[in-house]
Amino acid sequence: MLEEDLLYVLALQRVKGIGDINAKKLISHCGSAKNVLTAKRHTLEKINGIGSFTLKNLFDSANLKEAEKELQYIQKNSIETLYFKDQNYPEKLKHCVDAPILFFKEGNFELKNQPIISIVGTRNMTSYGRGFCEKLVFDLKEYNPIIVSGFAYGVDICAHRAALKNNLQTIGVLAHGFEEVYPKSHKKYVSEINKNGGFITDFWHNDELQRENFLKRNRIVAGISEATIIIESAEKGGSLVTADIANSYSRDVFAVPGRTSDVYSKGCNNLIKRNQAAILTSATDLIEFLNWELETKQPKVIQKQLFIELTEVEQLIYDFLLKNGKQLLDLISLNCKLPIHQTTTTLFNLEMKGVVKPLPGKLFEAV
Repeated sequence: MLEEDLLYVLALQRVKGIGDINAKKLISHCGSAKNVLTAKRHTLEKINGIGSFTLKNLFDSANLKEAEKELQYIQKNSIETLYFKDQNYPEKLKHCVDAPILFFKEGNFELKNQPIISIVGTRNMTSYGRGFCEKLVFDLKEYNPIIVSGFAYGVDICAHRAALKNNLQTIGVLAHGFEEVYPKSHKKYVSEINKNGGFITDFWHNDELQRENFLKRNRIVAGISEATIIIESAEKGGSLVTADIANSYSRDVFAVPGRTSDVYSKGCNNLIKRNQAAILTSATDLIEFLNWELETKQPKVIQKQLFIELTEVEQLIYDFLLKNGKQLLDLISLNCKLPIHQTTTTLFNLEMKGVVKPLPGKLFEAV
């Protein structure tokens, strides 16, 4: 991106009350951030969803002055910027309506042509959760995924460290700018992560941590990866919010089950019970569900029976998929007028009979 273009994108990003969704609308209508900031107010007010209240801070000259300072920091510290219209912007994030128009990257990693998974969970991690997390990452290493998390206490830092231990790239998504390290005790991991991974954030370098920043951070954690894994969570927690966001993006969500009496398994058990996450008991579950296959391995073949007896409900779903091709779980449930739990169970039975196969992104198709 040219320096002038980046300057105006930064200025637009800094405008209070605009947000990423409206910023994309404005850029799409005007062609560039510079055109947005130099347009006539009455022209912008005609854009669907944009009104005078939304635009009240758009023409504040202070935005451009602050953008100039941020641009100087970016250039001085060799910070890479990822703009939502550029080639280097992560493909999966492009499909998230509220993904940042611009975010910042430091470290040593590439986001293309490599599987990306997010691992999150409680800050109060138990020995059960730690053991599962470490074994999961170890068992996935031959598939060479990038491990994404939020660099927080508990599950987050366990996932980052397990990735480093197994020589996998890992990315910490920050809820603040690069000038801050949170929590302070994790400063000792920054250098090692930057050598085999790095950090990303859509906050400016001197933006301090605020409680509401975690929600913004979580949308990147959920949106950048093809699957989000919840290791442990209490009945309420930030990782459950990440799971909700991932579901809203139609991404695969997995949860590790635990005993019903364990406080930090209640959140995961509830996700599974409500069909908001697939059960994850080992790396094999993830590998098979996401259809990851190594070139050195023979692909798994499901033998289709010559004469298959289907129940009335199985026939209904099979006929729908045969007619309409690949379909999302929610759409199958809606069109077949079946509750989601019954649809999930029936699809599993059809898979076992070799007539339906699951695809990434909660898609299914007839074989």
